[in-house]
Amino acid sequence: MVVRRNSAVGEQDPAGGKKTAKATKKVAVKAVAPAKRAVASASEVKASPVRKSESHTALVRRARRINRELAEVYPYAHPELDFENPFQLVVATVLSAQTTDLRVNQTTPGLFAKYPTPEDLAAANPEEVEEILRPTGFFRAKTKSVIGLSKALVEQFGGEVPGRLEDLVKLPGVGRKTAFVVLGNAFGRPGITVDTHFQRLVRRWQWTDQTEPDKIEAAVGALFPKSEWTMLSHHVIFHGRRICHARKPACGACPIAPLCPAYGEGETDPEKAKKLLKYEKGGFPGQRLKPPQAYLDAGGKPAPPLGAG
Repeated sequence: MVVRRNSAVGEQDPAGGKKTAKATKKVAVKAVAPAKRAVASASEVKASPVRKSESHTALVRRARRINRELAEVYPYAHPELDFENPFQLVVATVLSAQTTDLRVNQTTPGLFAKYPTPEDLAAANPEEVEEILRPTGFFRAKTKSVIGLSKALVEQFGGEVPGRLEDLVKLPGVGRKTAFVVLGNAFGRPGITVDTHFQRLVRRWQWTDQTEPDKIEAAVGALFPKSEWTMLSHHVIFHGRRICHARKPACGACPIAPLCPAYGEGETDPEKAKKLLKYEKGGFPGQRLKPPQAYLDAGGKPAPPLGAG
């Protein structure tokens, strides 16, 4: 999934939802291929039009129904960056700017093997770190950010990643999006991750007409209970990466077509739309190379990727 990232290092396309670090129980995951779900025909979509003049109550109902539908399509939605602790997650998220999560997942094992703690990375030789990070692109700027945030963690937070938004955004390379990825997936604290996919989809769905990330975050957050914010972000991002693409959305293979005001912007023929679907590249659900226990099937093996079988 090569996706467009914001140019600022640390403002990335984070990935989707993960159970808290305390969750260790294996659960069976049923991957549902959107192309195999019952997709509404063009006549059905036209029979259930979504009007721009819908009331706020109707908007809330439609938005929450979309989220419920997406939760069925992506039951394993999760952060698509491999990590074992908050430090690894914040570094990986900063590195994900202008590259794919899969590329980051291929790079971070070498980085964390050599620099496992903030203290180690803070004292690292920048040239050696640059060489490790070269495959992720913009490696000099990213090296400066990850070494800088490591020094800040050591000097200001005793080597621990803080669990507050106001502290996280003070770290070099860390903006609100990165902070919410860390808060939601490392600390279990709800947050909305407004990346490029999220912005595109919520505007297509007419949840908001805002264009600034902070305002989008506030507008969408008002439509859902706070407890749903993190998983909502993951569902939307998964859908944007796989079906509702920027240039050629696969409308004819979209399970929420009847609820979408933008139906028809993309390919509506089901067979042609199926060819536009983008699935996982790492072999597991999402782009993780080391999925946590929660994303393994009942036999302890990786659940099949979306669209498999």
